[in-house]
Amino acid sequence: QVQLVESGGGLVQAGGSLRVSCVASGVTFSRCTMGWFRQAPEKEREFVAAIKLSGGTDYADSVKGRFTISRDNAKNTVYLQMNSLKPEDTAVYYCAGSARVINTRGPNYDYWGQGSQVTVSS
Repeated sequence: QVQLVESGGGLVQAGGSLRVSCVASGVTFSRCTMGWFRQAPEKEREFVAAIKLSGGTDYADSVKGRFTISRDNAKNTVYLQMNSLKPEDTAVYYCAGSARVINTRGPNYDYWGQGSQVTVSS
């Protein structure tokens, strides 16, 4: 059974930083494309960042230059470092993974975490 478990969310003031982590189990992590998505209240889930097997990364324009996605295959973990946070970054952040070739910005990941709340106060 595949599990993705996020941690590290919380409350931070605007301009601050947070790092969310996602640990995978039950899957060969090194063979998975990993992504981060977020969903704010009354909004649709949106793509944030992705990292491929090669280490190549992709970011939504809204977070480019502020967020960094990385992975540690030895720890089966993907990270999202969030700097210069803004109130509009407030959302539940979801980790996602897939061992298939997929559109990294789309919703077709095979595995999803339960989400971690990030709240940025103004």
